[in-house]
Amino acid sequence: MPNPPHATSVDLLTLHALRCLGFVDLSRVSEATGLSESDVESELIDLAVAGLVTRTPGDFGGWGLTEAGRAADTERIAAELDAAGTRATVSRVYDDFLVLNPELLDLCTAWQMRSADGAVTLNEHDDPAYDARVLNLLGDLDRRAEIACADLYATMLRFRRYRTRLADALTRARAGEPRYVTDDLASYHNVWFQLHEDLLVTLGIPRH
Repeated sequence: MPNPPHATSVDLLTLHALRCLGFVDLSRVSEATGLSESDVESELIDLAVAGLVTRTPGDFGGWGLTEAGRAADTERIAAELDAAGTRATVSRVYDDFLVLNPELLDLCTAWQMRSADGAVTLNEHDDPAYDARVLNLLGDLDRRAEIACADLYATMLRFRRYRTRLADALTRARAGEPRYVTDDLASYHNVWFQLHEDLLVTLGIPRH
């Protein structure tokens, strides 16, 4: 029988979410982790006491990692990867992800801009047929990305949240909310970018 998928501890899950998201509010950490806001807040308070995260109050405030938190996440995520025995799987999935990444970026550009008669203009989303073509291509890419990441989702539970978030964003875009392709904080592009960041951090690869 295959080994059960590895489950990341809740404190590391919360810490690592900040590493991949950057400086964000409580709701975004909750959305990224799938944990309730009350559970996330409790974990963040404990991490703050340990000196690993810090909170900036105010309307534009939020939570972020300290330098100690960044170092702790790097160390703990690497240790988790080795303990789970999934480094080879994550590396292989990352290579497949890189093949798809340029296509995703091209589709996001096509969603935002249109080219006609040699002129490039903003896509005002007033041409349903054009948007439907781009969404169909994005749907095809999404299916291939799910296949490429299947082993990752099967071996490390925390990565499954990306599958849920990508599917939700695509569903909302298809339902008539165009901002969920590129422009919302929970857009397909933003979630894809965070998955890319997570793969880099997990493997210890610097972003260029």
